[in-house]
Amino acid sequence: MDITMIHHISLKTKDLKKAKQFYGNILGLEEENRPDFSFAGAWYRIGDYQQLHLIEDPEFVYNPELHIDTRGNHVAFRVKDFQETSDHLKASGVDIKEKPDSTSGFAQIFCCDPDGHIIEFHVPQQ
Repeated sequence: MDITMIHHISLKTKDLKKAKQFYGNILGLEEENRPDFSFAGAWYRIGDYQQLHLIEDPEFVYNPELHIDTRGNHVAFRVKDFQETSDHLKASGVDIKEKPDSTSGFAQIFCCDPDGHIIEFHVPQQ
């Protein structure tokens, strides 16, 4: 077996409209065409090959407190600029937790999406 990359990550969302606002408008991910499934959702392109798949489930509840647990299950995105990302998220009204000197070797920013999924943005530390 030879795993070569992560192709996509799927996240459930209670409210597709709110999730699309976050991932499409705030994070600026490009929405892609998606097959005509029997359920609502959206697909987003990340880089050249990866994707994020949103699946709407009106009964879904993940993290109603929207608590930023930096040790919890999360999705991590590499970004080009720490400060630019931090400034953009703050200007968009997103609550963030910054760890510029993380022992991980990455300067990290954490936030929650509208459903409470924890999202990490990072750059290598200088």
